[in-house]
Amino acid sequence: MNVKPNEVALSKMLNIEFPVIVAPMFLVSNVEMIIASIKSGATGAIPALNYRTVDELRAAIKEIKAETDGPFGINLIVNKSNFLYKEQLKICCEEKVDYIITSLGSPKETIIEAHKAGVKVFCDVVNAEYALKVEALGADAVIAVNKEAGGHAGPMSFKELLPELKKVCKIPVISAGGVGNGKEIKEMIEYGADGISMGSVFIASEEAGVSDDYKQACVDYGADDIVMTTKLSGTPCTVINTEYVQKVGTQQNWFERLLNKNKRLKKWFKAFTFFKGMKRLQKAAFSSTYKTVWCAGPSIEHVKSVRPLSLIIEELKLQYEEG
Repeated sequence: MNVKPNEVALSKMLNIEFPVIVAPMFLVSNVEMIIASIKSGATGAIPALNYRTVDELRAAIKEIKAETDGPFGINLIVNKSNFLYKEQLKICCEEKVDYIITSLGSPKETIIEAHKAGVKVFCDVVNAEYALKVEALGADAVIAVNKEAGGHAGPMSFKELLPELKKVCKIPVISAGGVGNGKEIKEMIEYGADGISMGSVFIASEEAGVSDDYKQACVDYGADDIVMTTKLSGTPCTVINTEYVQKVGTQQNWFERLLNKNKRLKKWFKAFTFFKGMKRLQKAAFSSTYKTVWCAGPSIEHVKSVRPLSLIIEELKLQYEEG
């Protein structure tokens, strides 16, 4: 089977030539990366939480639209830990972004409001049960987050998750995780994926606004250096196993676990843990510090140098054709 990139469901849905979403990465994704991905024939998304205020989010959307007319998306955390969710959703609808990617919560309200504005909604899922729920709510596609993904990964391998979702879902299934080069993109498409969401290989792009140390870490470390931690947001998250991560450990302590289970305090503790963890990531991402916590996935195995994002995508295309 030799599927041409522009024939894949994601390419047709968004009218792009290469079926790749440059995945929304907390602190990493920015306007420059999205513009470069669009101009390279792919698409990209930014977490709304990368902007401290909703006015900054609106300005970023307007800047992308001024520079290119290609499709892009915004990633929304739709649970109660995101206090700006409703305002962020409103702006995405008013500015008519092409798609919203929902994470960590029920996408019901997002789907209703987005569809009123003609905005598509792709929902992160980690199992068939949740995929069927969001499909019933009207999701336009699901993003199958497997255990090889960077950031908040799922519990299943792509070999388990992708066939299961393809079997039960009528909407496109976009695979996230386990892909680091063009050959693997093609293999995942042939395995049944309707598109690919990939992020970690783009951290080491010139456009990424993070520190040179973070980018170089993606070059120097590999798949075997990725570990899962619950200390950042309370939800399992993949990070590079630096000396500092080894020192502080990757599991919540007994008191944190107790608070996480308390019915009354659970919501507030999760929000506090998320806020504290994101602040820690922010400090490490933009400055040199011995308290280094860098999010990344196993696909950094394929990162050999820091390059312009356009060159990374061109190489992915070439590897796809040769694969």
